[in-house]
Amino acid sequence: MSAASEQGGEQGKIVVGVDGSPHSARALAWALAEARLRRYTLRVVYAFPALVSYLGTTAHEYYPQVERDAAEVFERALADMPEHSDVEVERALVAGNPAGELVEESRRASLLVVGSRGLGGFRGMLLGSVSMHCVNHAHCPVVVVRDKA
Repeated sequence: MSAASEQGGEQGKIVVGVDGSPHSARALAWALAEARLRRYTLRVVYAFPALVSYLGTTAHEYYPQVERDAAEVFERALADMPEHSDVEVERALVAGNPAGELVEESRRASLLVVGSRGLGGFRGMLLGSVSMHCVNHAHCPVVVVRDKA
């Protein structure tokens, strides 16, 4: 049994999380190069926080705009991606907690790639909360792409 099968991963798929930050752009470029090298499928995931009311339903008056804004950021990130005609690329725009969604995506991946920090967080931190959560909870190996030294 392969390591990917034991962990529940899908052989031949790299998942990368993006959020529109320079950190995630570097993670996307790294993941694309790795997918090309391994001849794997690249799954680009942008998970955006969904607004939920106390009753557990999506905040109807705000959600459509949040979703449109997320789609714009996601499309910009994909447009800035290096040339990739030789790599199969899947796209996923999902509403939910970014850390939780990426961990869930890792169930069907050979490798999960994230940037060291995203749009939030404190300057000078080595890892952001999403990357730290992924490192601790993913179901496959995780690569954290750091800033250039």
